[in-house]
Amino acid sequence: MDNAHTKTVEEVFSFFNVNESTGLSLEEVKKQRERFGPNGKSLWELVIEQFEDLLVRILLLAACISFVLAWFEEGEETVTAFVEPFVILLILIANAIVGVWQERNAENAIEALKEYEPEMGKVYRQDRKSVQRIKARDIVPGDIVEVAVGDKVPADIRLTSIKSTTLRVDQSILTGESVSVIKHTDPVPDPRAVNQDKKNMLFSGTNIAAGKAVGVVVATAGNTEIGKIRDEMASTEQERTPLQQKLDEFGQQLSKVISLICIAVWIINIGHFNDPVHGGSWIRGAVYYFKIAVALAVAAIPEGLPAVITTCLALGTRRMAKKNAIVRSLPSVETLGCTSVICSDKTGTLTTNQMSVCRMFIIDKTEGDHCPLKEFTVTGSTYAPDGEVYHNGKPVKCSHYDALVELATICALCNDSSLDYNETKGVYEKVGEATETALTCLVEKMNVFDTDIKNLSTVERANACNSVIKQLMKKEFTLEFSRDRKSMSVYCTPNKARSSVGKMFVKGAPEGVIDRCTHIRVGSNKVPMTPGIKEKIMSVIREYGTGRDTLRCLALATRDNPVNKENLVLEDSSRFVEYETDLTFVGCVGMLDPPRAEVAASIRLCRLAGIRVIMITGDNKGTAVAICRRIGIFGEEDDVSSMAFTGREFDDLSPAAQRDAVVKARCFARVEPAHKSKIVEYLQSYDEITAMTGDGVNDAPALKKAEIGIAMGSGTAVAKTASEMVLADDNFSTIVAAVEEGRAIYNNMKQFIRYLISSNVGEVVCIFLTAALGFPEALIPVQLLWVNLVTDGLPATALGFNPPDLDIMSKPPRNAREPLISGWLFFRYLAIGCYVGAATVGAAAWWFVAAEDGPRITFYQLSHFLQCGPENPDYQGLDCKVFESPYPMTMALSVLVTIEMCNALNSVSENQSLLRMPPWENVWLLGAICLSMSLHFLILYVEPLPIIFQITPLNLTQWLMVLKISLPVILLDELLKFAARNYLERNRELEKLPSSKGCCLFACMEGISWPFVAISLPLVLWIYSSDTNLADMFMS
Repeated sequence: MDNAHTKTVEEVFSFFNVNESTGLSLEEVKKQRERFGPNGKSLWELVIEQFEDLLVRILLLAACISFVLAWFEEGEETVTAFVEPFVILLILIANAIVGVWQERNAENAIEALKEYEPEMGKVYRQDRKSVQRIKARDIVPGDIVEVAVGDKVPADIRLTSIKSTTLRVDQSILTGESVSVIKHTDPVPDPRAVNQDKKNMLFSGTNIAAGKAVGVVVATAGNTEIGKIRDEMASTEQERTPLQQKLDEFGQQLSKVISLICIAVWIINIGHFNDPVHGGSWIRGAVYYFKIAVALAVAAIPEGLPAVITTCLALGTRRMAKKNAIVRSLPSVETLGCTSVICSDKTGTLTTNQMSVCRMFIIDKTEGDHCPLKEFTVTGSTYAPDGEVYHNGKPVKCSHYDALVELATICALCNDSSLDYNETKGVYEKVGEATETALTCLVEKMNVFDTDIKNLSTVERANACNSVIKQLMKKEFTLEFSRDRKSMSVYCTPNKARSSVGKMFVKGAPEGVIDRCTHIRVGSNKVPMTPGIKEKIMSVIREYGTGRDTLRCLALATRDNPVNKENLVLEDSSRFVEYETDLTFVGCVGMLDPPRAEVAASIRLCRLAGIRVIMITGDNKGTAVAICRRIGIFGEEDDVSSMAFTGREFDDLSPAAQRDAVVKARCFARVEPAHKSKIVEYLQSYDEITAMTGDGVNDAPALKKAEIGIAMGSGTAVAKTASEMVLADDNFSTIVAAVEEGRAIYNNMKQFIRYLISSNVGEVVCIFLTAALGFPEALIPVQLLWVNLVTDGLPATALGFNPPDLDIMSKPPRNAREPLISGWLFFRYLAIGCYVGAATVGAAAWWFVAAEDGPRITFYQLSHFLQCGPENPDYQGLDCKVFESPYPMTMALSVLVTIEMCNALNSVSENQSLLRMPPWENVWLLGAICLSMSLHFLILYVEPLPIIFQITPLNLTQWLMVLKISLPVILLDELLKFAARNYLERNRELEKLPSSKGCCLFACMEGISWPFVAISLPLVLWIYSSDTNLADMFMS
């Protein structure tokens, strides 16, 4: 039934053709029942999804081809040929397992909603005379359902009758309201009312806090408000993070480059397909070059990249966990770094979610219609009973004011709540209603009877002052709160006095209570209330309720001579208003959910970092704007008309105006879940990276839609499982710390991604050159996999420990579309990659041409080695098996590994020279380089590894040659860094130093690490002074 809240009770009954006392007939139940099929993906579908990534598919294809080629391999190489496809498959399987595990976690978010689905419900049906308990899933629209205190509401219900004085419902999981809501049965005429305003509806999954009622079920399963949220979550596609998008783009570009190079290698060598080495068979020649093309594909794909990114992000999440930010989705760590908008919930995140009295007043004296008020401020923003009462900025003793003693007595006795010290968490918590707990806490701070509280334990301290008051007076009974009179009262008698003459203490909404007051309390005297005094009191209350604080006000009054308790008819709540007349006004307290102490500083830091903060709350607009002003989202004098909207005002705008509003807005109040999702969508249309906080079930769709969903540690399981990050301490400041960490992680990640990619460029150039020049294979796929995964992976991971920049939070958020590798960087890594490739091929060629223990053949013989045979005069006296020697391959692999280690040193800083930022700036990197070299020695010198990798141990001369070829890469990158610093970034530097004209000698020397120079210079001189026949190679 649509808009059931707008219909009268009779209209609802006639729509479902049902009677409140008998309920539906079984036939009607059968007609109404609807079946819902299962929802969710199978495990096999999830596994298939992991192979949709382009890089993964290229690798899978390479593995399949390698496997087929290995199958037809003959001779000794049969076993080693299977190593390569096996290693590739292992990588892919590991990748798929991680992916499926992550996806399964996401599915759990929808499952967690079941926690809020009640298992049982109480219904009236025609087959039984009395109420019957049935499974909640068997309830159908039209059923008459009974709910009572403690029940979980089994479906969306339109209330038809309330069987108690009041019905209070805790619907915080759905609407985010921190206090329970009083319900009624009257129609709510507004068809566009938000859930908070549908006071005649009960929503599935919410809890009955007090009272008993009967109603008609109007929606079940997917049609309930909570069901709509589940459907929205299931249909919300998770946005890919900026890093994932960039890596996807990189994968596509890479696949095109690989395809072109593979085709080029094939075309270049078509003339060699019939060479004698292939036995004259064109097909065998084609297969041989096909294997080289596969090697190229393996060389070009940075297999280690997923593992290194995962490791770096995992290390980042550990650092964040120490700051109370628990990251559930690894890629979101990097996304945090480019967050440009934080949409924060108010209650519990920006505020403490602990109602606290901060202002109160009593009447000091009266002069006719003139009555000066004595106003007090109260410190403390949590339920802890610590705080002072101030008057005009000076602390006061409350026991010196009779009216304050009486005010504290009313707060303590007209109250069903208390404080409790939670020893495991080490905090004070409420037991009962938030507003009443605030009054309990106020009594503890006031300590009107000067109770000695110094030596009390934390548990005893919780209710010490309240207990003293409760010993003086005995509470006989309570007149419950009702909507019509907007107040509640208690009837108390003195404990020690013999007379049973009681007194009534009343608290409630100021307009309701003050209308029934005939007198006011001045000190210990009772003075008649005049219209002038009443207007003065109401004007101050209006100021409290609408000013900077927008306080929730409660008027406190007494009835000094109430009706005898024997004459009170407690069964008839409509007569309570008669008993609460002839009241004496004592004072008024103003309370609010106060902002967290550290939030204002965090919002200033966000402004400095170029991040916009938007408050989104279910609370009313006045309160929301007041909190915004207190924490610095709005300035004191800001005009908020175009910056603060209610959900209704936002809906009334045209779509174009809504888009514009989202750009300027800083506050949205009285919103529903759908508004949050819409706001996120509009922000995303402007390419904003949005972090959205939430704690209730209602927040889950928006949390899932935003780039960063942030759930509260105290929130619901649904919100946590739909989010990327959970705040253990529910604190806004933790989000800002996490953003800072995200920026640092991204900077480091950029360094190691560039490092790995330059390594792959080098490998591709190496294989392309060997094929283009007609040289024997310098590197085979299994060696490339080892380099990409193991020897490169360790230094790349260590680059994640580079120290962050000091000014990281004074820069605006980076553009999510900013390329990972700019044009200049691409040129830089292409230059280094070309050197790596040339050096690798050169090392293999050196062994053939110039090494003492090599065959010392000519370049012509080397580049036409496929024509080697006994009948070819160019190769007379040469054993053709020399071209299958493991030495050239070992030289090439050793040069590749050593160059990569030098390259890692280059990556300590993007543009700073190694002379200024020596390697020990990142000790982890030095450790990783040592470990990588140790692993390389392991495969060189420990049997049977050299056989698997088709390499052989090297002697000292060969190692010196490896170093001679490798070290120039540092000089090359230093030149490129120098160009970047002095020409590309010169404009920025000149802005900072307008007086600098050129680089004098002393300025250039400044900041150089002389210990690094002292260690490296003698080492380099010794390496290049040793004789390794390097000149012979060029002479040849």
